[in-house]
This record gives sequence, structure tokens and C-alpha cells, in this order.
Amino acid sequence: MSFSGKGMPTHQELVLPVLKAVKNLGGTARSREVVDEVISLLPNSDVLIDISYPTRPNVSVLRDRTEWGRSTAKLVGGLEQPSRGMYMLTDFGEELLTMSETEATRRVKQAYKDRIRQRRLEIAREKGPVSEPHNDVEDEHEEPSAEVIAETQADNEEFTNWEEQLLNRLHRMSPEAFEKFVLYLLKRYGLKLTHVGGTADEGIDGIGTAPLSPVLSSRVAVQIKRYAPNGKAISREVVALFQRDAQTKGAERAILVTLSRFTEPARRAATLTTPTVDLIDGQRLAELIKDDGESGVRLEPTVNEKWFDRFE
Repeated sequence: MSFSGKGMPTHQELVLPVLKAVKNLGGTARSREVVDEVISLLPNSDVLIDISYPTRPNVSVLRDRTEWGRSTAKLVGGLEQPSRGMYMLTDFGEELLTMSETEATRRVKQAYKDRIRQRRLEIAREKGPVSEPHNDVEDEHEEPSAEVIAETQADNEEFTNWEEQLLNRLHRMSPEAFEKFVLYLLKRYGLKLTHVGGTADEGIDGIGTAPLSPVLSSRVAVQIKRYAPNGKAISREVVALFQRDAQTKGAERAILVTLSRFTEPARRAATLTTPTVDLIDGQRLAELIKDDGESGVRLEPTVNEKWFDRFE
């Protein structure tokens, strides 16, 4: 199915937004930070983000293509990957950002064709006689090459299985149990919180303080939404209402947690008025649980035997 008629950019057209996103984030960024920043930069992302695949209604085409664009940016040399899940802008990436959009896109497409041909020649040499592969790499593809798909899957595979299992387990908790768990986790990160809960919580599930320094703290309100991981996204209206509730409680900062995700208008609304809201979606929540290391998730070390081939 073609999505171009709906204004959906291809993975190659998303390379420049990806590079801009990494630059905006200080020249280095984690995988998901890149995707979120690209979506915030695209002028029509509010509409595009809700387009999903007919056979996978819970998968956003835009997020999928942005991840492909990130892998394509690495493939053409605009980004490098110093460690799993982390990306860094290269000199070539900086150079592309100084060009006109037309010229930069042309350079990206040419570099993409050259790199795919090179990879296919390397595979041909390993498998048999050296010859130029017959299938050419065209300039325009809605779908990326197998190389880009493999690159994207390799970058995401570390997270997919355990993250899905974790979010599904959290969603099976009762609403009150999930609230207690999230407040427990936030306390692990230094916040001092009291569980409000109940029918009279007035939109606030936790209230307390967040340390700013050894001698300063800020009053913080927490709201927790146990939406399904692949369910509806939290809207701008929900964020705005929470801000008003948090302000009524005298909060200077606020935190909104969900197993689902946030719409782009919701993300913008979170920082437009006070108290500003830190948004924690399902993916970010899973990362916080993993990084804590003592809250139900432990990743065992694995050996990548192929990594050592470079020294042979």
C-alpha cells in the first residue's frame, strides 16, 4: 500500500530530519529520542502519526519510517553508532545540514545507492564469484532495502521482547496496584511521594517533592494512566486538565505516566504552561525500570561472537 499520497515521507526523505533532530539534541541521542524529536519537527506529524498499517493497526507508519530513516542516516554515513541505541552526528552529517534541502537529498540518495551496491558486492564475494549484482538500487523506494530493515531490527531487537512482556505484565495489574508500582519506581529515582488515589483524588495519584539539589526541592504532582500499551494515545486535553489539577494542588512540576503514548499536541501542551509536565510513555517507563535494575527487570549479559571477528 502506498502512503505517499497521504504526505508520508520515505525513509530517504527522513534522513535530513533525523540529522536535524540529533543536532538539536546536542549531537548525540538515543534511538527513541531521535524518533520523538523528528516527529516533533515535522509540520504535519499530528495527522501522519495516526496513520497505521491496515494489517497492523497499532503500528504507526510514521514511527516505523522514522526508525528506517535513522538507520538510513547511519548507512550513508550521516550518523555513527558508538554504542547500542546511541547515535552521533558525523562530519558528513554536519555537511549535509549546511546544504540546501534539494542538494542534501540528492547526496543522500546517491550515497544510499552506492552503499547498498557495496554491501551487495561484499555479500557476492563471500558467496561466490565477484560480479555486480543485477538488481539495481532505485532512487525512490517507499519501503527501504533489506539492509536498512535488518539494521533497524538489529538496533531495536534488544528492547522488543522484554519490553513487550513487561508492558503487558504491567497492564494486567489492577489500576491501584499499577499506581503503587509507579510511585515506588519514582521513589527509587529520589522523589518523595504520597499515594493519593481513590475516587476523591481530583486527577492526582501522587503528591510530594522532587529534589533539585541537596538543599532545594520542588513540589510535584503525579498522574498515572494504565492505558493499554497499544491503546489510544493521551491527548492534549488530558494533559491540559492535569496541569490545572496539579496547579490547584500547588505543584511546581508534574509527571504524567502511561503504558500507552502521547499525541504530538499533548507533548507540546506539556511545556506551554505551568506547571510543566514530564511525560513518561510506555517505552520510557520500560527504560526507567530496566535502568533501575532492581524493579522486576534484569537483562542478562550476552556474547556477540561476530564482534570479535574484526581482530582476525
